[in-house]
Amino acid sequence: MIRRKKWKFRGNQQGREHEEQNHNEKTPISPHINVNERDLKERLGIGVSFDVGIRTLHIFGKEIQIYFVNGLCDMEYLIELLKELMKLEARGRETPNVREAIENHLTQVQVEYKDTLEDCIVEMLSGLVFILVEGEDRAFVVDVRNYPGRSPEEPDNEKVIRGARDGYTENIIENTGLTRRRIRDERLRNEIMRVGVRSKTDICISYIEGIADPELVNIIRKELEAIEVDGLPMAEKVVEEFIVKQGNNPFPLVRYTERPDVAAMHLFEGHVIIIVDASPSVIVTPTTMLHHVQHAEEYRQAPFIGSFIRWIRLFGIFVSLFILPLWLLMVLEPNLVPDQFDYIGPNEDANVSEFMQILFAEIGLELLRLAAVHTPSPLTTALGLVAALLIGEIAIDVGLFSAEVILYVAVAAIGSYANPSYELGIALKVIRLILLFAVMLFGSLGFIITSTILFLMTVHIRSLNKPYLWPFLPFDAPSLWHIIVRTTVPTMRRRPRIVNPQDPTRQVTE
Repeated sequence: MIRRKKWKFRGNQQGREHEEQNHNEKTPISPHINVNERDLKERLGIGVSFDVGIRTLHIFGKEIQIYFVNGLCDMEYLIELLKELMKLEARGRETPNVREAIENHLTQVQVEYKDTLEDCIVEMLSGLVFILVEGEDRAFVVDVRNYPGRSPEEPDNEKVIRGARDGYTENIIENTGLTRRRIRDERLRNEIMRVGVRSKTDICISYIEGIADPELVNIIRKELEAIEVDGLPMAEKVVEEFIVKQGNNPFPLVRYTERPDVAAMHLFEGHVIIIVDASPSVIVTPTTMLHHVQHAEEYRQAPFIGSFIRWIRLFGIFVSLFILPLWLLMVLEPNLVPDQFDYIGPNEDANVSEFMQILFAEIGLELLRLAAVHTPSPLTTALGLVAALLIGEIAIDVGLFSAEVILYVAVAAIGSYANPSYELGIALKVIRLILLFAVMLFGSLGFIITSTILFLMTVHIRSLNKPYLWPFLPFDAPSLWHIIVRTTVPTMRRRPRIVNPQDPTRQVTE
């Protein structure tokens, strides 16, 4: 049995090495168009895959082949291209250079040249078309792609009362355009690369040259180039795991946003944005914990109102993390409760312990959230009524839950939902459960020790070599002030030092 496993592993290793060798060897385009056609039909499955097509023309005695993928190309542009090529010979003008004549009649703006079949195939599967000319060893690659997708809409999890209503889509071309619309700076760079041996997923690195740290850009570029995987089916999440090495850390090490204005704001600060094709969420790097608790609504209101909203949100996050462990601690150790708060705690004996009530309620809320995600929209209202009226009321009547437990669990849940970062909210829920178990097992000593250990672990977290608890640790008073208080834009004269901006001063009139 052991020998068989070892032999199987060696066979897989040899197959992988053979596949990588074939991947590295590229086939040059042959001047004999029939040779190219035979190779391409075998590799692309033309005649088997209905969406891969070829159109053959004869112009000035030479065969022209156009390869395309139906569904990724704009057929109107493709038909216009065919019409222009068909008119070449109909005009009755002879030309000694057919290749040059075709090149001069390609009506599209973006035209490139490729020397290998592999490059042509990758471009074609990305929505472009390539044209082979008999007797030529180079192919024309014409951009006529039109990816299926939706129009820009306001993201559901980043809504604002006043402000822009557009959001990123699954089209990487549209996403870079939405960003470029807000940053008309000639130094904005959108570097594109392909990741995935089989998927060939387009990934764009966006940054402003002269502001972003070149070392940070190089690190991200090298990490992306080092990704060796078949594909990116989960898009940006797979990229995140390769870049930041998440491991068992529950805290999010990058920030996701679907709002172009939020991404533009981070670009102006010196961050680097990673856009992955087929995903409406872009990655903001590097980020700290406090980046996840800010929201665009704060900057759409007056500074004082924005500060008030931020304080309420921070208070809600703090309450969601500590209210349940502290309440359970007061129940288990009543001597810790001050006299003025002696009403805290159950007034009568319950059928189920307070810890188990909290645990069941937390699990029930999580199940309810998952059910709401997977329930069709017309049924979500009915689901809420069932959960609130039937399950909640009956659970209290039969003695499974006490009203006080339901109250504090609901307050903790509301505080979690006030967090604009879904990933950070889930991480804080896990930390809350850990604190609950520590209080249940070891009382006040467990709460203190566990809180200290979790704090020290968070201190050691670094995202792309940036401290996660900045500006608390290391302490940065001016940056901390801008986080606690939503200051006016004219007073924000310097960019955050955490990203090591090359131009630390904002372009603000003194």
